[in-house]
Amino acid sequence: MILDLDVFIETERSFWDELQVMLKRQVKQPDRRLSMDEVRRFQYLYQRASADLVKINTFAGDVEIKAYLESLVARSYSQLHEQGDRHTRLSPLVWLWVTFPQTFRRHWRAFALSFGTFLVGSGFGAGMLASDYEIKSDLIPGQFGHLSGKPSERVSMEENQKFDYFEERQTFSATLMANNIKVSYMAMVMGFSYGVFTVIMMFYNGVLIGAIAFDYVADGQGVFLLAWLLPHGSIELPAIFIGGQAGLVLGRAMFGWGTNLRLRQRLRLIRADLITLIVGASLMMVWAGLIESFLSQYHGAALYPGKIIFGAIELAALILFLSLAGRKRAKGNL
Repeated sequence: MILDLDVFIETERSFWDELQVMLKRQVKQPDRRLSMDEVRRFQYLYQRASADLVKINTFAGDVEIKAYLESLVARSYSQLHEQGDRHTRLSPLVWLWVTFPQTFRRHWRAFALSFGTFLVGSGFGAGMLASDYEIKSDLIPGQFGHLSGKPSERVSMEENQKFDYFEERQTFSATLMANNIKVSYMAMVMGFSYGVFTVIMMFYNGVLIGAIAFDYVADGQGVFLLAWLLPHGSIELPAIFIGGQAGLVLGRAMFGWGTNLRLRQRLRLIRADLITLIVGASLMMVWAGLIESFLSQYHGAALYPGKIIFGAIELAALILFLSLAGRKRAKGNL
């Protein structure tokens, strides 16, 4: 129990000052790698400052001291989680193979919620269309006009279409990339609504995909659907979920559960992770746009097995990448 706040501050001040000096040194020398002894000392000072902050909050201490400690703890936390990956910003390949998957796994619960919300929406969309097929036009908006008709008729038309393999494909691919990246960014930015609109967006996308999937499967076009969607969808949909993941991370920071840090400090703590997630999702969208333009849109019974296998391999590779990449490097980070 703190009986004398002045004595407490006088006792702890030297530790706070030492931590402040270490932080300033890293700001001036961002590429400097800490020795193991320095890492241990930094960790100790950070934990001590965090404990002091709890005590100050518990006993309603001086407001200025509280604000100072909150800032010190926030900067220390950021340093702990960014220092180990600081050098990766100079190496795109290391960022891709280490920082991105590590960041994804650090916020896996947000991804699970994003993906789970999509699945609930998919079930809802499929169930609604199964119960009343007349509402198809309400579930599938007008901008998806090519999906408004009977699936078997569209499949027949697509399979008999003749065209140049590269005619306007570059423009189409660029348009797909821009639109899909926009969706991911919107999912993240909507996190400023405390994650509410991010959840709604994930649910709505699920409703749309669920209704389309039911429509094609019910009309006996399940193989066409897999061959059409799997090559690009195995990357595009996870990228959308990662955009939703970023939005939910942002939404949690807006609430500030489990922390006494101010909003600006909370946002600063997650800034690097948000950038990593959304840039990673954008790169995935670039790949998905290329595949959708130059592979997914070519239809024919002879092509379907190969397209499905290709999409399945992509999905398996993505799961392994996000689950395993960067694990060895994680142990060596500060």
